[in-house]
Amino acid sequence: MLMLVSAIKLLAEIALLSLAGRWLLGLLAGPRRDGNPFYQLLDVLTRPFLQAARLLTPRLVVDAHVPLVAFLLLAFVWLVATLLKIDLCLQIGVQACR
Repeated sequence: MLMLVSAIKLLAEIALLSLAGRWLLGLLAGPRRDGNPFYQLLDVLTRPFLQAARLLTPRLVVDAHVPLVAFLLLAFVWLVATLLKIDLCLQIGVQACR
């Protein structure tokens, strides 16, 4: 169970950092961001999470807000996984958690 919670937490961390990097690089590159290979890489990494957020949100939500929704959902998943990991580590002992 600890391995599953750790894997979910790791996936959420990678996705959160990819979304943050995509946003920051989009700000720095401006309108030419689609031609940037690093932006394209971050776009490929974040696409599954953006599509999942689009499926979970109603059509009323503007497409420009979907990355923010995905970020907030992933932050919630990360928080829950962190709390579960702490709880599991306290149950089995901190030494066994390392």
